[in-house]
Parts: sequence; structure tokens; C-alpha cells
Amino acid sequence: MRQIVLDTETTGLDWRNGDRVIEIGCVELLNRSLTGRHFHVFINPGRGIDAEAVAVHGITEEFLADKPKFGEIAAEFEDFVRDAELIIHNASFDVGFLDYELDLLSRPKLDQICSGVIDTLKMAKEQNPGKKASLDALCDRFEIDNAHRTLHGALLDAELLAEVYLAMTRGQESLIMALEDDVAGSEAELAGGPVERKPLKVLRATDAELAAHDEVLAGIAKANKGLCLWMPPTPDSAVA
Repeated sequence: MRQIVLDTETTGLDWRNGDRVIEIGCVELLNRSLTGRHFHVFINPGRGIDAEAVAVHGITEEFLADKPKFGEIAAEFEDFVRDAELIIHNASFDVGFLDYELDLLSRPKLDQICSGVIDTLKMAKEQNPGKKASLDALCDRFEIDNAHRTLHGALLDAELLAEVYLAMTRGQESLIMALEDDVAGSEAELAGGPVERKPLKVLRATDAELAAHDEVLAGIAKANKGLCLWMPPTPDSAVA
């Protein structure tokens, strides 16, 4: 099971107003374990950055001036996330921005590239209704050290979110292992031929139990003018 934990930083809050992606950070999970593989890039958006956004992530136009445009990194990004399940906090935000960028280039959107999306914000609200569900709040809840997170950063936030997701879904490992053990057992049985099994003990009805059974069937037949599905009809029970 390959999953990609993803985060972005942007020039503002709404791609519908022309805001663009300026940073993408991804880390890879394979069978619920971090592999060490990651994808991280800063992007020149070709436009200004809202002051409010700079206050959140600290990324300036000057810093991005010599960075690649989205079109230059699109193929590499697609290759990294292809066929994986995405894990994103507040997924509609990041997916909206990335789909907008891909659409500007007439490239397939994420739902055509990836196998699905898990929204950890939605998951956190379902698990703990009424409680704070920000990434910082979840780090506090699951005792994940985020003291070095003074500003938002796509790669750092993706790394933290990976730990949060694993903590939120802890216990699923045992289910996965049990399923894998069942499959492995079945495959071993097929490979090794028939497995010796203990004979089953057969319990047969006694004469008294058989007589009681016949009595019940007779009562059913009498109540239904001689018709009973569990006993053959007698010549004198036929209905004219």
C-alpha cells in the first residue's frame, strides 16, 4: 500500500482568484512506514504573494524569482504521486490548487493520476467532534514534537502530518497483518497440498428426536390441508 502525504503553500487562499502554488512537499509511506523518499520543490508563481500568506509561510517573491514554474516540475510531481493514495490535511484546499495548476497546462487532474484522497482534517473531526483539528492541535494531542514549526512549510508539514496520520490510524496494522496472515496461510496450503485435519465428530439424531420431528411435521401438514414442504405428500392428503 503506497501513500503520499502531501502539503502545499500558496500565494493566497483561493485559486479561483488567480492564487497559485508556490511550494509542494510530499513524503512517501509504504505499508504504513516512512520510506525516506520525498518530493519537495519551490515554484515561481509569476505573480505577487499576499502579505497575509507571507506572514504564514515566510516565502517571498524575491526568494522565488529564480525558481522553476509549475510547468517545469509538473511531470516529476505526477511521477512521484502516480497511483498512490494521497493523505492531505484539509484536502479540498490543496487538491483545488493543484488541479487548477494541472488544468492550466491541460494535464490530467489528481483524481486521474492518484488512487484516492484521505482528508485528515475530516477524519480528525469525525474522531473527536467539537475539538480543535488543526495540525498543531493534532500534534499536541498525539504528543508529536512540532516545536521547530515556527512557520508553515510544505515539506515540514507533510512530515508532521505523516506522523499524525499514523497515530490517528494506529491499530490498523494488526488488521492488515491478520489479513496478510490469512492470505499467506491459504497460499501455503495450496502450495503444500492437502493439509491434514482432525476428523469432525458427527452427531446423529436419536429415535426419540426423530419421532418428535415427525410429530412436528405432521402437525404442520394437518394445519395446511396435508401440505408440508419438509415431508412428501401422502395419497390421501392431495387437495382436489
